Amino acid sequence: MRNAINMSRPTHSTHDAPRAPSGFSLVELMISITLGMMVLTALAAIFANTSTTRTELERVSQQIDNARYAVDVLSQDLQLAGYYGELAVSGLAVPGALPDPCSVAPADWASAIPIAVQGYDDGVGVPACVPGSLKAGTDVVVVRRLRPCIAGAASCDPVVATEPYMQVALCSSSATPYVAGIGSGGGFTLTQKDCATAAGLRRYQLSIYFISNDNGAGVSVPTLKRLDFNGATLTETPLVEGIERLHLEYGIDTNGDGSPDAYTSDPTNFTYAGCTTCSASNNWSNAMTAKIYVLARTLEASAGFTDNKTYQLGLAADGSPVTAGPFNDRFRRHVYSAAVRLMNPSGRRDTP
Repeated sequence: MRNAINMSRPTHSTHDAPRAPSGFSLVELMISITLGMMVLTALAAIFANTSTTRTELERVSQQIDNARYAVDVLSQDLQLAGYYGELAVSGLAVPGALPDPCSVAPADWASAIPIAVQGYDDGVGVPACVPGSLKAGTDVVVVRRLRPCIAGAASCDPVVATEPYMQVALCSSSATPYVAGIGSGGGFTLTQKDCATAAGLRRYQLSIYFISNDNGAGVSVPTLKRLDFNGATLTETPLVEGIERLHLEYGIDTNGDGSPDAYTSDPTNFTYAGCTTCSASNNWSNAMTAKIYVLARTLEASAGFTDNKTYQLGLAADGSPVTAGPFNDRFRRHVYSAAVRLMNPSGRRDTP
């Protein structure tokens, strides 16, 4: 008997059919969105903090750069103060009264040669040529000198007919030690050592540094500016924004050895025990060094910051601290300082 073979196909249950893919449930979707929002919020906060920190660092870096540049400009000019080439400045008489830095008369700025530096403590008694934008209560300083190069020589500007110059006699038989005047018609007839060749001319330079309440472009921001004598008037040049206060102290040589024996912020009214020549002119001619103090601020306010500090910028003429602040605003500030030797006035007095 043959065995029967069941050739029928197996039947499948409906439970064995493949299931169609299903999406997230509403709960899962809400959880995913919540987690995503938390991550995005954290990333946004990190980005915002990083951006704020970077902005503050840029503001402070700019403040540091501005302050250092201001101090460098003042330091370099003060170091060259009183340079008059081959002229024997120590043999010239000190003027009886303080010269007017605003004068355009050659005789006036020539007679001021022994006074390399002249200042106005807290801006008191400033000359008429200083603009009305001068920030109250801040110092003004005048620097006088010649440019080191001979006009027209290599790497030096040629003689300009309208600009101020000085010519120094190198001929031993010359009765006139120097001539001051404007480029054209200045009467420059002095000669070199051969007593025949015309001596060179050096550009006369008078600069007045002061703090202005504006930057010269209509923006109310404290700015270090400079007035430069051009032979006919003084032209105003903005130098550095954000410089809010300038204070200087001067080292006075009281015994003629070229070293400072006393410091004062006001040589005009300085005196000391036993002094018989403590006139304003003599005191300024005896200034051998200078201490520079600059208060610089950021150009933009910092959100969430209040400047409640008090800043000290050296000493006043009476020995009390010079302070500024608290300002209670949102600008960041810092005091920068430097000590400068007036190389030419002090060098002429150095003991061999």
